[in-house]
Amino acid sequence: MSGSADTTFRLRWERFGPEVEAALSALYGDRAAEVTERVRGLVRAAFDARPDDLRELDERRLLSPDWLQDPRQVGYVAYADRFAGTLAGVGERLDHLAGLGVTYLHLMPLLRPRPGANDGGYAVMDYRAVREDLGTMDDLRALTARLRARGISLEVDLVLNHVAAEHEWARRARAGEPRYRDYFLTFEDRTGPDAYERTLPEVFPDFAPGNFTFDDQLGAWVWTTFNAWQWDVNWANPDVFCEYLDIICHLANAGVEVLRLDAIAFIWKRLGTSCQNEPEVHHLTRALRQAVRVAAPAVAFKAEAIVGPDDLLPYLGVAEHHGKVSDMAYHNSLMVQLWSCLASRDTRLTEVALGRFAPKPTTTTWGTYVRCHDDIGWAVTDADAAAAGLDGFAHRAFLSDFYAGLTPGSFARGLVFQHNPATGDRRISGSLASLAGLEAALEAGDPGSVADAVARVLLLHAVILGFGGVPLLYMGDEIGMPNDAHWADDPAHADDNRWVHRPRMDWDAVAAAEADPDSPSGRILAGLRRLVAVRRATPHLHASVESRVVPSPDPRLLLLRRDHPLGVMLQVYNVSEEEVRLPAAVLADVLGPTASELLGGHAWNLATDVVGVRPYAALWFVPGP
Repeated sequence: MSGSADTTFRLRWERFGPEVEAALSALYGDRAAEVTERVRGLVRAAFDARPDDLRELDERRLLSPDWLQDPRQVGYVAYADRFAGTLAGVGERLDHLAGLGVTYLHLMPLLRPRPGANDGGYAVMDYRAVREDLGTMDDLRALTARLRARGISLEVDLVLNHVAAEHEWARRARAGEPRYRDYFLTFEDRTGPDAYERTLPEVFPDFAPGNFTFDDQLGAWVWTTFNAWQWDVNWANPDVFCEYLDIICHLANAGVEVLRLDAIAFIWKRLGTSCQNEPEVHHLTRALRQAVRVAAPAVAFKAEAIVGPDDLLPYLGVAEHHGKVSDMAYHNSLMVQLWSCLASRDTRLTEVALGRFAPKPTTTTWGTYVRCHDDIGWAVTDADAAAAGLDGFAHRAFLSDFYAGLTPGSFARGLVFQHNPATGDRRISGSLASLAGLEAALEAGDPGSVADAVARVLLLHAVILGFGGVPLLYMGDEIGMPNDAHWADDPAHADDNRWVHRPRMDWDAVAAAEADPDSPSGRILAGLRRLVAVRRATPHLHASVESRVVPSPDPRLLLLRRDHPLGVMLQVYNVSEEEVRLPAAVLADVLGPTASELLGGHAWNLATDVVGVRPYAALWFVPGP
């Protein structure tokens, strides 16, 4: 290495090394110094092996540390095989992504999973290999290079809580190697598992009850939070920490720019707790992130923590970890509240729920989304519901009934997922278009209902694009793809109805939407492109600024305020199919006598009594000239 490279490494280690050691001290006590030296060696090796073009990207990101907060960032989420067949095929579809304004591509699990049932790819058998049907690691490197040339960052899932039972670590544990047995949480009898089970929830009560599995070859019970063939790893063992750090560096040097830290909430176990959101999780993430900033500072972390507001902010960093943990986290509550608004035509619960969020670190960002690959769990607390004048249990039941299409007048076509009779919990599967009413409206042949459904789809996207963060568009939503009627035809998926909203990309439908902008899919595609274009030109949407709820005089309207150095921005969303008359003073008191509405491109006179807000309208206001 040249002297300049040695200097760069030394300066980075001087900056981030003490933070690594401090976090490791909290985790591993007297072993911290030894583990820190191992970490330093790992990141030095990764630093030395880093390709030149990625070194240049590192320097660009160090000069623009807010790159993930820029309103020009727009994400897209897809399964590689269902989007384009292979990794090489994804590379042939970049014009479509560029046409949407995408700068950030999350390809769902693509590392080699176990054969057969594999939890949608989240039972990883080899972190250093790609699924054979998708290609090879060389194909992954080639794709990341093509993406970088188009200004698109690649995100890949990194499952932290568990590995497939067929992973080399598990095979060597079964073979009797003590080192690898210590990579897992194993018990000779049921005493330990029974003690933990008293406070552990069940993730998949329908098809994977309990949290422990007896393995005949191992001769012991092994911790399996999700499925019997997903073995939880033991992060209390520093060998596990070093293994994952090396994996992260390997993926970073292949060109992966964002790592989605899957199941991160579960990785530290403590008797007498739910074994979720334990303080050590944040020490672990901080140590990993600060170490990676030495080897590959272009890389960012996104926490897959689907937890309540009080538990969520620590994944972005609070107190001693402020801004030093993950760079991004999912705003699950926003997604849930949007669907609640649409069903109830009422935003009062949303005002309460979003108002509870304390400010996040200004250096971090939200991942905002309408739908994802997973089911929708109704994360509505009893306390929030009571504050909005609702009964929490009854409202969650209402949402499940509504989106399963069981409520009279419901526009939705969803499926109940994982009904838990003990708690009454019922989650929902379904595509955005089907849950928003487009599938039912097209079948009914009612132009008015079709127009309402298209408007709902665009309204939901307007909120996630205007909230502040990286909006994540889910594959197929840009053309309103409905539920997959044949989701259960594949025996591997027949017992998991989440595959109803994981259809293969319909490229013929994309072409039809392009050719006929007046069709429902064409209107969605054109409307979404318009929203993205306005977002990219609106600096007020930089994610360092928070969106704050403004109390609305009408429960059908959601009002969000953003106080940016360039001036205030006020967003108005009508979640109902009725026009709402909003007192103009609500806008004028914030914006002044005139306002510019960015989505429509019109000037508004607010020196009047009321302003009419059309059904399902989205309005982005800034002060007028």
